[in-house]
Amino acid sequence: AVPPRRMDSVLDILDTLESPARGGSPGTAAALGRGLGVCSTPGCQAVLGEPPSTPKRPSALTPGQWQLLTELLRRDPATPELGAVLAPDGSTVALGPLLAGIEVGLRSGGFGPPLPTLDPPADPLLAVTIAEALGTSFLLARGGDNNATTLGPSGCWDNVENPQNYTLRGPPSPVPDHVAIGAMDGVVLGVQLAQGPLPVAELLRGYYGVGNGSEVGRPPSSYRRRDFAMLVEQGRLEKEVAAVLGMLRTLSPSLELLRDMGTQEVVAVARQAAQEFSERYVECPAIMPRCLWGARPYRGTPALLRPPLGSVFLHHTLEPAQPCWTFSACTRAMRDMQRFHQDTRGWDDIGYSFVVGSDGYLYEGRGWQWVGAHTKGYNTQGFGVGIVGDFTATLPDPDTLALVRDELLPCAIRSGHIRPDFTLHGHRQLGRTNCPGNALFQEIQSWPGFQ
Repeated sequence: AVPPRRMDSVLDILDTLESPARGGSPGTAAALGRGLGVCSTPGCQAVLGEPPSTPKRPSALTPGQWQLLTELLRRDPATPELGAVLAPDGSTVALGPLLAGIEVGLRSGGFGPPLPTLDPPADPLLAVTIAEALGTSFLLARGGDNNATTLGPSGCWDNVENPQNYTLRGPPSPVPDHVAIGAMDGVVLGVQLAQGPLPVAELLRGYYGVGNGSEVGRPPSSYRRRDFAMLVEQGRLEKEVAAVLGMLRTLSPSLELLRDMGTQEVVAVARQAAQEFSERYVECPAIMPRCLWGARPYRGTPALLRPPLGSVFLHHTLEPAQPCWTFSACTRAMRDMQRFHQDTRGWDDIGYSFVVGSDGYLYEGRGWQWVGAHTKGYNTQGFGVGIVGDFTATLPDPDTLALVRDELLPCAIRSGHIRPDFTLHGHRQLGRTNCPGNALFQEIQSWPGFQ
């Protein structure tokens, strides 16, 4: 049987491959990955070298484990979703750029052959994880169809408990969401490995948290956007994308688009690529789509909103009263709230536009498109954002407050969902309720837009 496409399954495989008792070492998985096709692009091969010959199944792996690993690592631009696994934090990660970043980290840390000096000078870690894919994506869009997708889309799993099939929610770009996430993780973990090699399975287990049912709290992987931003600000990403495109010009006759481009045009592509990537994957919070938390269908016919809207209404959920710190706890809270809103309240769907967990993610309720049922009399005028917990006497943790104040609200302005002069209200200002709790209501009075 082929194991489910979860990070846990990958960790089991890595444990087996790296076991010294079976002849393994920290570099075994990365080398095997390249043999299977992790690094099949010209830029990646310029950094890591020609791939070794296609490997045979190691005797320690079962045929099912080998089939899973082969499918995850054999890069096929036509079916990028085959390279995805579901992580315990609920994010979907492409294994290819993750393992490429890990190999660069190991080699930078002195484990394995030294890395080449690139011409023009480029950061090997960024080249193999994100810079080449990003530059290529925006180059193709510039050279051909102006409607070509450059980033995204996200996707849905058939079953989060036993994930087997991942389906993209639109036409794929060279950088769908799971590739962007795998690349960011590859950068964060590659930097860690450069400081001292660890067994890769041990590193990943600590980063992602152990087991999809883990209730121990927020894993480091849920901070990937913040940690990536600390390592790679937008200006540096722009410079590295330009450097990789310069390198591809000398390497690859197949990229005809580069032949006719001047240096300034290459710089313009790199600037746009870095800016759009940073806005989408670094500055804006990740949103868990309805399919990932197990939403029931909407009942009835939803009504469309007409953005940009002028208001945001802040709520606390009250039930559940405790903040949710993990993907499994937050998805359970979402299903409970939807059940209560539909079955007890008789509403068409969960009332909120978005719900904020203390796990670092936004959960899609009615979303940006549809009129919610959150603030009676005002549902067509703004978005209702609920934070999981009872905030009568205590506040959400600082990271959760920052997610709403510093990421969600500015991002919603930039993307045209709310007006730059929007007003922020606590639910109690517009109805007979104590929501969003005394402590949280006091806090939001200092936020931009509060009236």
